[in-house]
Amino acid sequence: MINHIQGKLTDKNPTHVVIDCNGVGYLLHISLHTFSQIPDGEFLKLYTHLQVKEDAHTLYGFSSLAEREIFRLLISVSGIGANIARTMLSSLTPKQVREGIGTGDVTLIQSIKGIGAKTAQRVILDLKDKILKIYDIDEVSVSKGNTNKDEALSALEVLGFVKKQAERVVDKILVAQPDADVETLIKQALKNL
Repeated sequence: MINHIQGKLTDKNPTHVVIDCNGVGYLLHISLHTFSQIPDGEFLKLYTHLQVKEDAHTLYGFSSLAEREIFRLLISVSGIGANIARTMLSSLTPKQVREGIGTGDVTLIQSIKGIGAKTAQRVILDLKDKILKIYDIDEVSVSKGNTNKDEALSALEVLGFVKKQAERVVDKILVAQPDADVETLIKQALKNL
């Protein structure tokens, strides 16, 4: 297994880089997140994941071990290949992917191009426990802000408001007042709906 490649950066594109390591140019496929982390200097070190298939050996490069770990977790899910995992890490930061899975945020995962509702649910179902265990995230603390939001949204739905419209209003309130309790959220939302 190739853990990392360090050498002279000879080609840099949003989808791949070429690193010259002792006269051999290694093509590494990267996410936009990694692309944004690559300095303009001549030398570069990227952590790698080698995917071996019948017809190709493909190297993927990552700016951090955390991003590589998330990538490996994603490709372990049935229906998520390396390209979809790379697209996920291009659309969201590794931290956003991790927190989206940890909180069970289907909407966030589904917002990524090529991810449908069923795939997003499968990713969350398969990886939520692993994410919570690996990153030692307390499920209650991760979803603390969401609990107030969820309770406020369900109350507004009971009052007859459309969920999407209510969610937009509640999200705006949470931006202005991140620590707002359920009662405050409902009162503010009623003023704005």
